[in-house]
Amino acid sequence: MSESDGRGVLDTSVVIALTDLQDPGLLPPLPLLTTVTLAELSVGPLVADSDAIRSERQGNLQLAEGNFESLPFDVPAARAFGQVSTCLRRAGRKAHARSYDAMIAAIAIANGLPLYTCNPGDFEGIDGLEVVAVPQP
Repeated sequence: MSESDGRGVLDTSVVIALTDLQDPGLLPPLPLLTTVTLAELSVGPLVADSDAIRSERQGNLQLAEGNFESLPFDVPAARAFGQVSTCLRRAGRKAHARSYDAMIAAIAIANGLPLYTCNPGDFEGIDGLEVVAVPQP
């Protein structure tokens, strides 16, 4: 697949910022999530320090689960993860410290899709990954 089919993977940072984005037109026409993003969002409410934060994080999770198709971390993604980890190590970065990001990147690569993120620096140095920066709200 290519970006021309309108699909793109939203990183967790974009999902969290969705309701505050200044220009939603910067996102792909057919946004997708990964099951890794859902896992990452699932942790948020459980570790919140207050009811208000817990409620906000639960809302992000429900928005993601209810409104987006998610791509799995499957065999092709597992193979791509090896490539991503190698790129991160070559760049002097510890793959395990950014394991969620590395898995999300691997899913995007395995599916031939660009990755939309508010944190493009988290994905620097990953060969074969098209990163689309989304301005932080």
